[in-house]
Amino acid sequence: MSSDSGLRTLAPRTSLLPTRDGALEYLVTGSGSPTTVFGHGLAGSIATTRPFGSSVAGSRAFFHFRGHGASSSPETPWTYAALAGELRAVADHVEASRALGVSMGAGALSHLLGETPDRFERLVFVIPAVLDTPRTDAALDRLIRMGELAQDRDVDAVAELMLEEQPAAMRDRPEVRGWCHDQAATIVRTDVSRALRSIPHEVALADRSVLRGVTAPALILAQQDDPAHPVWVAEELARLLPHARLEVLPPGGILWSHRPLVRSLIGEFLA
Repeated sequence: MSSDSGLRTLAPRTSLLPTRDGALEYLVTGSGSPTTVFGHGLAGSIATTRPFGSSVAGSRAFFHFRGHGASSSPETPWTYAALAGELRAVADHVEASRALGVSMGAGALSHLLGETPDRFERLVFVIPAVLDTPRTDAALDRLIRMGELAQDRDVDAVAELMLEEQPAAMRDRPEVRGWCHDQAATIVRTDVSRALRSIPHEVALADRSVLRGVTAPALILAQQDDPAHPVWVAEELARLLPHARLEVLPPGGILWSHRPLVRSLIGEFLA
């Protein structure tokens, strides 16, 4: 047994991609072609997005949007147009031909496709939250409150709000509570609070009809009883994209309760 074996886990070695608005932290795993780029959700991270790529063939490029991880926090407006520009910068750098977006990342992907419908050959949208209609739901209020608490550096209060977003049946599980606390600590430590105060007010597209020009096959994953990611958004996305397949999973947390199924669906689609 080596001195390191089983004793500690080394952090993955990330790189920084310079852009006009600052550096973007990214990580490439796997090898060869094709390459898939992954965009995380609001207050997400490279670590929380990697499970979606565990069964994906080829190279996998994960990155942090502005204000997350070690990426820069530019003074330019925090909009889906800006997020789409960051997604495009990483995708172009790693020559990605396929893309997966989670929640906010799905919105960034939608915006990018509105500008360049043929940029990718295959697409995966995981729990999309918004198209061209401003949000006015309780989930919006919770995100704004989380941004205020993050600005006050209140880790425990942010963790409690994150716990409220988890399925009721999962909230007492130690791993769920631990995950929420770790995520809250990350949010408070970085500039995610700026994203929480701005992005929830934004829409991904000015006109959802532009997505009708996308010809790439798309897989859309949604889940029932998720107020932050209403199923109707996923259904509308599936109606707009000409070659879309929609999978609506039961309640319970898309990765807490359905991780093997999610991995299988994405792995088969991005084989």
